Amino acid sequence: MEQIQSFLPIILLFVVMYLFLIRPQMKKAKQEKQFAAQLKKGDKIITTGGLHGKILELYDDGTCVIESLAGKLKFEKAAISMERTAKLNPPPAKGKK
Repeated sequence: MEQIQSFLPIILLFVVMYLFLIRPQMKKAKQEKQFAAQLKKGDKIITTGGLHGKILELYDDGTCVIESLAGKLKFEKAAISMERTAKLNPPPAKGKK
């Protein structure tokens, strides 16, 4: 019985780390992967570096061509900021009845 009690704080530490660190990271990674899969031509986006533009082409190798004021640039889909782009393209408002 004493052996279990001596390991209890270590077990509790791993549970807390899972709940507050590992699980939220896994959830965010899943959301970012889903976001990258839902990108389509014509979407207005912001890269993680702060470049604003519009998607012109999407490729199967995980890259896309973005049109900005600097011209046409090729970026990885992973370089597109999920949070900033979501703010740029809010969901359509439902009409009031």
